[in-house]
Amino acid sequence: MKKYIFDVDGTLTPSRQQITKEFNTFFISFCFDKNVYLVTGSDYDKTYEQLGETICYLAKKIYNCSGSYVTEKGKVLYTSEWTLPDDAKNFLTEKMKESIFDIRTGLHFEDRPGMCNFSIVGRNANTFQRGVYAEWDIRTNERINIAKQFNKLFPSIAAKVGGETGIDIFPTGNDKSQIVRDFDKQKDIIYFFGDKMDEEGNDYPLKERLIKDNYNATFHSVDSWEDTFEILKSIT
Repeated sequence: MKKYIFDVDGTLTPSRQQITKEFNTFFISFCFDKNVYLVTGSDYDKTYEQLGETICYLAKKIYNCSGSYVTEKGKVLYTSEWTLPDDAKNFLTEKMKESIFDIRTGLHFEDRPGMCNFSIVGRNANTFQRGVYAEWDIRTNERINIAKQFNKLFPSIAAKVGGETGIDIFPTGNDKSQIVRDFDKQKDIIYFFGDKMDEEGNDYPLKERLIKDNYNATFHSVDSWEDTFEILKSIT
């Protein structure tokens, strides 16, 4: 059975923005006769805001918070109670103080079920401020460097770059790879779309797990929702 797994930010939508009208119309039709699953580091409310009621209802399951909060047609199937330990939070706070990026908007730690999102610029940043930080991060690799340092210091917790401005923090193993429990390696043919499939990205653990466990999977590493749109048009 063919099953399609999609990241959201940067894969189905511009980062933290709503799906475009044209792609929304196409993707709703796509979901009607396909087995579509969504997996994202964001919480359910943000996913609902970005994709709307129809897509969230048509998706077979939505794995928010990298799979630590699972819903089906709005009904919660599973949620994790994990919270970020104080020593890990103190380390990230120091990294924020050391950063010379000077735009700070608040909400630098956002607790979500089973994970925490950390952002130097802050989750309150507007689209322009997020873009400024994204360009800075590309030049400096700030998030990748922080994540690498974090992972050395806290081996029982994992840090993965996600979206344009954040780092997803969660217990080791409770990344996007945990959703494989709902898929059958003998029966399912999986198509996975994501924009962070590089080794430091938050789509990589699922890709790695699917390969390691010998799932029948095809991977589409995209740079934008436009890439996803073009690929889907070519296979439908």
